[in-house]
Amino acid sequence: MKVLLVNPPRFEGIPVIREERCEITERYSVMEPYSLLQIGALLRRQGDEVDLMDMNGFDLGYEELDAGVREHRPDLVMFRFTPTTFDWDMRTASVVKAVDRGIVTAGICWTLHTMPEAVMKDAPDMDHYILQDYEAAAPLLVAALRGGDVSGAPGIATRLGGEIVRTAPATPLKDYDSLPMPAYDLLPSLEPYFVTAPAGRPYTIMYTSKGCPFKCSFCTVAGTPLRMRSADSILNELKYLKERYGLRTVSFYDETFTFSRERVVELCRRMKDEALNVRWYCNTRAQLVDPELLRMMRAAGCRGVSFGIESGSQRILDSVEKRITVEQGRQAIKWAKDARLKTFCSFILGLPGEDWSTVQDTLDFVKEALPTSAQFNVAVPYPGTRLYQQVHGDNSPDVDFRRLYQDDAVVGTEHLTPEDLNKAREMAYKALYTSGRWWRANIAHVAREPADLNLAFRYALKIANNYLLHGMKHAH
Repeated sequence: MKVLLVNPPRFEGIPVIREERCEITERYSVMEPYSLLQIGALLRRQGDEVDLMDMNGFDLGYEELDAGVREHRPDLVMFRFTPTTFDWDMRTASVVKAVDRGIVTAGICWTLHTMPEAVMKDAPDMDHYILQDYEAAAPLLVAALRGGDVSGAPGIATRLGGEIVRTAPATPLKDYDSLPMPAYDLLPSLEPYFVTAPAGRPYTIMYTSKGCPFKCSFCTVAGTPLRMRSADSILNELKYLKERYGLRTVSFYDETFTFSRERVVELCRRMKDEALNVRWYCNTRAQLVDPELLRMMRAAGCRGVSFGIESGSQRILDSVEKRITVEQGRQAIKWAKDARLKTFCSFILGLPGEDWSTVQDTLDFVKEALPTSAQFNVAVPYPGTRLYQQVHGDNSPDVDFRRLYQDDAVVGTEHLTPEDLNKAREMAYKALYTSGRWWRANIAHVAREPADLNLAFRYALKIANNYLLHGMKHAH
């Protein structure tokens, strides 16, 4: 089949991240559609013809999509969408159908996979919805379309006989190394992409593992099967990107990069031995790092680590089964800073039991630990999470998934209203950005690491623009 992969346009001019757990608007990051590149490679391997239009990355509009569909004349258009940009993203399917009703449309969204009937009902121009495990489900859907019968294609919701039908779940790939190299050649270049601030380009994200066995009640990927790529597989992709694109920076987009200490040690050793000279960043948990590992990561090119700290209150951490302690979070930040790594920490305000005293615990934690950067989100009861059940119960009304913003509270707690949580978020950013100790610590870091001067300058501009002009909307 001729397949056109589409990352829809930016939402009201604001970039959108459409990747699994991060299906969000993000004013200050432009990330390439890595999942679509993976799908492209998988479809090519089974003999399909593939093109890609990254409307978000290259800041193109729906007029360009109309022209692209007319030029490519695909049999199938496959695109990603997010809850909060749902109606905007669904224009992709409508544009395609306006060109030719015979072109099949298929959408991908992780966050809403537990409510396909509601999604399909509100998306009349989307023929199929790929629910989970796109690496397995997308190629099988295309193969089924070639055969003319999608009823046996796993992992989708589809329309059969006027009804919305959910097929059997797709079997997740067990061997993550079996994935081919993502089809990077479908992109004109890597130049548009960056995270947080436009520095360190050419830049890419990369999955070196998928899934997370931890069961945090608020997380959409909690308790999903963990599949890890080998050091060989990761290095082959990095070397390809270095040789072809001159890659300078990569963000390993795994949920928990350091879950296997042994794998990270091997990867760091080989990255250092082969002198890749690529800067990299990763996400992990506070209890899965130690001083020696962090020093090894630094020597291998790591320049920053993101920790999901979530709260400065142990009571809140326990209520969501975070399985870390406040002290572990504080220690991980210190160890990372001692290893000359930037620390990026995320916090969630409004988890079960939150009150003004626990909000203050979080503010005190931030002012004491002084991470290089922090993001403060409000709790979102995503469908399929235990938090959703806690908030809505089993007999919940229809949820307006279009309002699931992390920067604007939908629900409160027993003690705090949504308006209180939005105020708490403003207080948190103000406490950080007006802290003289925080500014001095970051200036001292730049003095020790002059290579970060450009990034630091752009980040300071971002803070001023985001905080003073936009009130931290559409930013995390």
